[in-house]
Amino acid sequence: MKTLKTIQHIVPSPFVNMGPIKLRQPLPIQGIENVDPFLLLHHYGPYAISEFNNPFDLGPHPHRGFEPITLLFKGEQFHRDSLGNEMVVKAGGVQWTTAGRGIIHAEAPTKEFVKKGGDLEGIQLWLNLPANRKMMPANYQHLEDEQIPKVFSDDKKVQLNIIAGNQSTKTGLIKTQTEVNVFSAIAKENGEMTIYIPENHQSLIYLLEGEILVNNSEILEKGGNQMITFHQDGNSIQFKAVKQSTILILSGEPINEKITQYGPFVMNTQTEILEAMRDYNQGKMGYLY
Repeated sequence: MKTLKTIQHIVPSPFVNMGPIKLRQPLPIQGIENVDPFLLLHHYGPYAISEFNNPFDLGPHPHRGFEPITLLFKGEQFHRDSLGNEMVVKAGGVQWTTAGRGIIHAEAPTKEFVKKGGDLEGIQLWLNLPANRKMMPANYQHLEDEQIPKVFSDDKKVQLNIIAGNQSTKTGLIKTQTEVNVFSAIAKENGEMTIYIPENHQSLIYLLEGEILVNNSEILEKGGNQMITFHQDGNSIQFKAVKQSTILILSGEPINEKITQYGPFVMNTQTEILEAMRDYNQGKMGYLY
């Protein structure tokens, strides 16, 4: 029997500055340190990219101890990393990096995209790794839109993209280190869907665009409240689009471990952070120029 999860928090998605980049950050936010195992959610764009405006050019930088994930909704990005991967990620595509013991990567709109111009918009997630996997070998996974399994509502007004985890009879192709669901959805006006989420998962819905009614009770709208988190009860979340909407649905089994973070490193102790800084400076995470 399907029972709806009860709502825990309803929060806005305020703009923050990261150097020259202005983006939305609903997580972490005052009162919500994380939605374990998800540590950070950045919504960047849409930026009007051109030869005269290209704020989202992220040069080489390191990570250790978690999985930085990019879901691209508009535009094109070029990914390269210290494992030797070079990949163009297009709208609808996903890049899922397992930093593990260390990786250096860079991402930016492709030169062709900058030249022709257009909108760039995406979501960047930080997904924690448990202590026993923080030092696993780094890895990179890439999916194009057509590779991502899709589930449709009965009225065909909602398309749910199964990036990781499973829903209905479909399972995402991303190999995950812990039990998580990462879904995106495009919902036409009046389109509605009920998503199954295990009772023990921490979970959230984030609205990129549009307006939706969640669990028949709360409205999310762009520019107002844009993220809802849920208690670990019930086994489903329901939404209905008030108008055409783009939605992100995340859930995961909590890791429940102490987190120590410094910049691009997420570990369990301060000593491990110091070791990460040392290893990066000694070139043990590889090189990328």
